[in-house]
This record gives sequence, C-alpha cells and structure tokens, in this order.
Amino acid sequence: MDDSYQVIVVGGGFAGVAAAKELGRKGVRVLLIDSNNYHQFQPLLYQVATSQIGVSAIARPLRSVFRRYKSVKVLTAKVSSVDTARKTVTTTDGRTLRGQILVLAVGAVPNFFNTPGAEEHAYPLYSVTDATKLGTGLTRLLDQADRNDGMVDVVVVGGGPTGVETAGAMAENVKYVVRKYFSPELASRCRVHLVDMVPSVLNAFSKKSQAYAAEHLGKVGVQLRMGVGVTEVRADGVSLADGTFIPAQIVVWAGGLKAGDLISGSGLAQGRGGRIDVRPDLTAPDVDGVYVLGDAANITDDAGNKLPQLGSVAQQAGKWAAHNIIADLNGGTRKPFHYVDKGYMAMVGRGAAVAELGRKRYQLQGTLAFLSWLLVHLALLSGIQQKVRALFSWLNGYILHSPAQVVVSGPVDRAMEDEDPARPDTPEKLPVGEQPGAGLPSAGQ
Repeated sequence: MDDSYQVIVVGGGFAGVAAAKELGRKGVRVLLIDSNNYHQFQPLLYQVATSQIGVSAIARPLRSVFRRYKSVKVLTAKVSSVDTARKTVTTTDGRTLRGQILVLAVGAVPNFFNTPGAEEHAYPLYSVTDATKLGTGLTRLLDQADRNDGMVDVVVVGGGPTGVETAGAMAENVKYVVRKYFSPELASRCRVHLVDMVPSVLNAFSKKSQAYAAEHLGKVGVQLRMGVGVTEVRADGVSLADGTFIPAQIVVWAGGLKAGDLISGSGLAQGRGGRIDVRPDLTAPDVDGVYVLGDAANITDDAGNKLPQLGSVAQQAGKWAAHNIIADLNGGTRKPFHYVDKGYMAMVGRGAAVAELGRKRYQLQGTLAFLSWLLVHLALLSGIQQKVRALFSWLNGYILHSPAQVVVSGPVDRAMEDEDPARPDTPEKLPVGEQPGAGLPSAGQ
C-alpha cells in the first residue's frame, strides 16, 4: 500500500464517511482508516441492546460503502498517533502514512465526569460492542432472576435522547415481552430507573415535549429521579447526591461524551469536552491542512452558537469539509460551514415519540412523531440491506406484534451463569454479518 495520499480520513463514522464519499465522487485519492471494518449507525445502538433490531441492521462494512468509489481506499487499523504539522498518521503496527490534508473524525468516548466507579461498573452505549455487551448482560440477568426469583434493577444515567430511548425500550420490553414470554411475576420484579442531575428529561427540547416524554415514560413503568446527580456507581447500584441509593445490577451510562486520547495527544488546543474548537471553515486552529469533524469537534452555526453532537451535524460537516478540501487542492477558497437545522427527535416508546422539526421547531408528539422518527431513521440508515432488516424488525415489533425470539450473544453455560451479570465478557471484535441483536427478548426480533 502506498503511504502517501491526497487526503487521509481518520474515522469511519458519520462525518468521516460523508467526507470520504464526497471526495470519492470527485476522484480525490483518499485513505479512510478505522479500527473497525464497518460503519455503525449510532442512534439505534439502544435498539440492538434491547433486541429490537439486529447488529446487521445498523453496521455496514466500510468496503461495501465505498465499493463504487475507486479512489477511496479503506484500511482497518488502529491509529496510535497523529502529527498534525507533518500530516502523518501512525498505526499501532508501526506504519506511518502521509497525506496532503488530514481529516480527524475520530468520534468520542464516554465522559464519566470523574464519577467514582462509573468507568468500572457502568455500561456505556457508544459502539456495537457496547450494545452487545449490554444486551448480553440484560439477558443473563433476566435468566438468573427467573431461575432464582431475584430482582432485575436497571439504572440509566442521563436524561437526554439516548437515556430516554434506552430506558423507554427497556421498560416496554418488561411490560410487553417479559410479562408475556417469561411471567407476570418476573415482570413485577423488574424496575427501570432514569436518573439525571437536570430537572427534566430531554433538556434540549421544549417544555411540551419534555412533559409528554416524562408522562409516557411513567406510563410504561420508568421511575424518574430527575434533578439529582450520581455521586458514585457501585457493582450493586448508584449513590445519589441527595444521599439516597438505588440498588441495581446493571447501570447504563448515557451521561455524555468527550474527545478521546487521539485528540488529546494531537497537540491541537482543546475546548469544551476535550473537543477541538474548529474555525468556521471546519479547519483546526493554528495549523494548516487539518480538518476536525463530528464528535471530536466543537462546531458553530452562522451565529457562532455551538451545535449539538448530532449525526446530522456530523454528516453535513463531512460533506462541507469535502468541498473545502477540493477547494484547497485546486487553489480555491474555503467557505464557512452553513448548517441546515432539521430539528430534534426522540423515540419514547412503542407508538410514542417527540419531534421538533426545522429551525422553527414544529412540534409533534405521539403517533405522528413516532412515524416521522421511523421514516427519518430508515432514510438515514446506510445500505439497502440495512434498511430492509430494520424495516422488517420494526414491522414485527411495532405493528404485527409477532412472537419474540430470545437471543443471546455468545454461549451461556454453567460457568457463565455464576458470573456477575453486570459485567459480562464479550469479544471486542464482533462479526457484522447476519448477527442478531442480543439482550432482552423482543417482539422486534
């Protein structure tokens, strides 16, 4: 493999893929590097964890994404360091690759905010591996509780869209699936808690959307503890700032993200969340020929306000950066990034969602918002096969109510049954073929 390229893109997420595809359309010679050989659709990771869809619906091989872009090469490798001055990338196997322009779209890592015990005992939900680990832990916990008449307590930390969607999906599986396919008695011993230090769920949404989401979560059995922070995560639960303790065998951390070690070691000045405060044209400050995109960047709108860490922001920034890169290569002029605000959406449960669309935030709640959520996410999924698999799962789960299929990621033997179900061991590298989701049994499988 040649070690010199016009553009090197580090990261195969929304921003990196969007940038590489746009450059590939123009015949720019691109190397895209990612530690995984697939692109994952992060907004639906919680559905993998709760067995509403399978891994193959949200993960698409990167070489499949770029099979029609002959000038784009994909390298599966872990990047150990970047030299932004020399525009080089070094991988863990010792290879150094050089580009005329460097694009850092390396994503982020969970931000535990130095909460004692959180990194050791809580499940993050930012990758396919995270989702399958959580799903396996939930399944083992359910099986153990069914066998031993034990409790099933889950605490979700974080009242944003990820936390709300995860807690709602878990509670609905208890209400509709565990009750039917295990027993009502086991369902009565299952509890889902949602905790956040802010006073309301979906803090970025309107008061109306917040009230709707809180009401629906309550209806499906989610116990809300808002306005109180988590001071410690233990193997047996979480301690709160008001001195109370919630027992739990599983804690899900949806409390925020920060830039990873690759960004902190890049030599670039870091801003909020460890991310890079990029210039209006999406380039890194104080260095030429380096773009920072997605969850690794703090990106602003036309008025200078920081944009949220959303997939739509990352995708649009990736495409925009590609046009600026083409201008760089051809001696043109870069343009400041202009974000088209499409609004916010969050699934609250079966047939229930909130949506605030466009800059004027046209508000939808309930069935119409739910259908809008399905259509938007279906459109955003990468690949025809992924769309078909997700649609089939949603039709089964939300409309046809087909019988559930209990699925476990990996074998469960007697030795595993004796493990702590809160921290199951699963492989870090997972196949991306026809692998089903792991977790609670669901009518969506």
